Amino acid sequence: MKLLVSALEHSANVHLKALKAELGDDVELIGIFDSSLGKPVVDLRSLAIMGFVDALKKLRYFFKLADEMVALAAEADKVLLMDSSGFNLPLAKKIKKRYPDKEIIYYILPQAWAWKRKRIPVLERTIDRLASILPFEKDYYSPQAPIEYVGHPLLDEIAHFKTEAAPTLKRVAFMPGSRKSEIRRLMPVFRELRSRLDAEAVLVVPKHFAKEELNDLYGNLSPFIVAHDAHAALYESDFAFICSGTATLEASLIGTPFVLAYVAKPLDYLIAKSLVKLDYIGLANIMFSRFKGRPLHPELIQNDVTAEALLGAMQALDRQAFLEDAKALRGYLEHGSSARVAHLIEGEQE
Repeated sequence: MKLLVSALEHSANVHLKALKAELGDDVELIGIFDSSLGKPVVDLRSLAIMGFVDALKKLRYFFKLADEMVALAAEADKVLLMDSSGFNLPLAKKIKKRYPDKEIIYYILPQAWAWKRKRIPVLERTIDRLASILPFEKDYYSPQAPIEYVGHPLLDEIAHFKTEAAPTLKRVAFMPGSRKSEIRRLMPVFRELRSRLDAEAVLVVPKHFAKEELNDLYGNLSPFIVAHDAHAALYESDFAFICSGTATLEASLIGTPFVLAYVAKPLDYLIAKSLVKLDYIGLANIMFSRFKGRPLHPELIQNDVTAEALLGAMQALDRQAFLEDAKALRGYLEHGSSARVAHLIEGEQE
């Protein structure tokens, strides 16, 4: 079976690797994905963008790439879309128009519940299988929608969970994100914060960055222990400071208490704030508040992201209470998703 894959984000490719391990050897991936999984049509590093302004600059490139994917769909048995709704939803429409009988599976759905709910009817008409990784997501769709909660991929990928809270903070992890622009905005604050901490400091650096890029992105690395394995770094740390993203949910599930710190370009932040009507930006907070009615972790955004404010939030957080909440969140998500999605792709029917 040839499976046309569109996975543009780093986090989507982490989930894709876990999924591929569940797929049979006869499933060949074609399309957009990490080069470690096969032979993609594009280098993912050329697709890295951050925010609305950066996206506008690359519109022509993405239109051309979408046309290439539609042409490639001719030789695919099925289509798997992962996250990146700005690219993948228009791509799904084009593929369905050209090949109406081609089955399209969307795994890690567009967050239409958070903004642009008008996309939901479009998803229901265009996508044959909607594989949701959020337990509450299907409540926003019509009863006849082809959507099911398949579990959450992080529960397949995280190997170890904390069982007790650290009495003292001996090791602190810093995770400023995976996009260059967000790293550059957070690192000056993180470096100042690190200088105030009497603890080992671990800086999680994505593996895909070239060595010659590190000084430009992170500045002086000598105050930090550099790590590449995010899950291991979080498990071995007693606390963390994390940019908004998948890492916030990873830390929540592992049981490592943390503070979310997010700084966007001012224009991007204003646009997002006007479009997204949510009380929280951290995915763990969004999910946890759905069944507990309160946040799981502190969030500091934009001008509130200072070394002093982050230090204060760390000192105020009840680490034992956080650990108990982390266990509750894992129970809410129930199980991993890779096996179920593999069954959907390979044609399993209940």
